[in-house]
Amino acid sequence: MNYGHYVFFNNGKNIMKFKKISIIGLGYVGLPLAYNLSKYFKVVGFDINKIRINELNMNKDSNLDLTKIELKKNNFIKTYNLEDLKNSDVFIITVPTPVNKNKKPDIQALKNACQIVGKFISKENLVIFESTVYPGLTEEFCKPILEKISGLKSPKDFGIGYSPERFNPGDKKHTLEKISKIVSGQNKNICNRVFYIYKKIIKAKIYKASSIKIAESAKVIENIQRDLNIAFVNELSIIFNNLNLKSREIINLASTKWNFMKFEPGLVGGHCISVDPYYLTYKSTLSGYKPKFILSGRLINDQMPEYIVKVLLKKINKKKIKKINFFGITFKENCPDFRNSLSIKIIQILKKKFRVCVHDPYHENKNLTNGIKISNFKKIKKSDINIISVNHKFYKKNKSYFIKKIFKKSCLIFDLKSIFNENEILKYKLNNIWQL
Repeated sequence: MNYGHYVFFNNGKNIMKFKKISIIGLGYVGLPLAYNLSKYFKVVGFDINKIRINELNMNKDSNLDLTKIELKKNNFIKTYNLEDLKNSDVFIITVPTPVNKNKKPDIQALKNACQIVGKFISKENLVIFESTVYPGLTEEFCKPILEKISGLKSPKDFGIGYSPERFNPGDKKHTLEKISKIVSGQNKNICNRVFYIYKKIIKAKIYKASSIKIAESAKVIENIQRDLNIAFVNELSIIFNNLNLKSREIINLASTKWNFMKFEPGLVGGHCISVDPYYLTYKSTLSGYKPKFILSGRLINDQMPEYIVKVLLKKINKKKIKKINFFGITFKENCPDFRNSLSIKIIQILKKKFRVCVHDPYHENKNLTNGIKISNFKKIKKSDINIISVNHKFYKKNKSYFIKKIFKKSCLIFDLKSIFNENEILKYKLNNIWQL
C-alpha cells in the first residue's frame, strides 16, 4: 500500500504530507476510526489500557464493534508504547469526557491525552479532537497544554481541528462511513486539512463549521435535544400511569400526526446523552446563566429508577416477595456498554430489600465490578416479579421462553421497553404486565 498523501491549498502549494496518523484512545470511537483510516493511511492506535491493547492484538474486541476477521486483516498498529507515536503527522484524540460525582465535567483523560501528544508534536503537525466538550474547551484548555509541552505555537507551528464523533453503539446500520460529519479548524486551511482526512472514509455529507467553538456547540446540543425529548415522554408516562392510561398507546396515536416527533419513555444512561448536557450547563453557568429547562429534563431522566421502584413497591404492596428476576443491565439495547446504566441503579435499589437474579446476554456468567453477578439465562428460575429493562434482540427472540420457563402464571411483569406488544399481551394472557 502506498502511504503518504499530499494536500494542496493556496493555489497548489504543498503544505503538508500525511504519512502517519496516530489515534489516541481505542474505545468505541477510536477503534472504528483507526480501522477505517488504516485503509488509506499508516495508522497507529494508542491506548494506555494495556488489557485493551493485548485484547485487540489477539483479535478480540469486547465492545463488539469489529469482528475477529476485521481485526485480523486490519492494517494498523495497536499499542500502549509511547515510542510508537513518534514521527506522526496527525494526532486524533478520541478519549472519553465523562462527568464526576457532582455532575461536573471530568476532563482528566483529555488533559492526559494532550500531555502525551504534546511530547510528539513537530512543526506542521495537525491535532484533531473528537471528544464531546463544552464550547471553547479545545482552544481554551487543550491548546495551552499542547503549546506548553511542545514549545510550539498554534496555529503558526501546528494546527488544531475539531470533528465531533457521532458513533452509536450497537447500531450496525448507521456505521462510521454512513454518518454525516462536522469538521472545523482554527482557520480555513486547517479546516480543509481535517476535511481531507475524513473525506477518505466518510461517504456521507461532511459539513465545515466556521469555527471550532461552533462545531463544539453543535455536537453538545445533539444529545441534549434527545435527552429533553425523552424527559418529556418520561414525564408523560408518569402522568398517564397515574391516570391509569396506557402511555405507549397514547404516544403511538399522537405520532400519526405528520409533525409529531415520536420518542419513547425509558432509561437514559450511557456516556453521551446522560453526560453531554452537563458540559453545556457547566459552561453556561460560568458565563452567568444557569440553565433551567435542560437541567429540569436531566432531573426527570435521572430520577426514573426511583420512580420505577416506587411503582413496583406499590404494586406488590405487602406481598411476601423474596426474589426478583431482572433482565438487561447495559445502557441501551444490543451493545455491551453499561456505563452510567440506570438499569444497574434500579438493581442496586432493589438489592436493599430483595434477592435479585440478574441477566444480560452480553455479560452472561460474569461478576461485575459493582458487585452484580450475571446469571445464565437457562438457569434462571421462575419468580413472582420479572423486570425486562433493555430491549435486546436476545429477549425479543426468547419471548416464548419467558412465557414457558420464567414467568409464573400470576407474576408481575415490568416491561420497561415494551418487549411485548398489545397482541402478545392478549395472546399470552399477561394480565399483570406494566409498561412505561
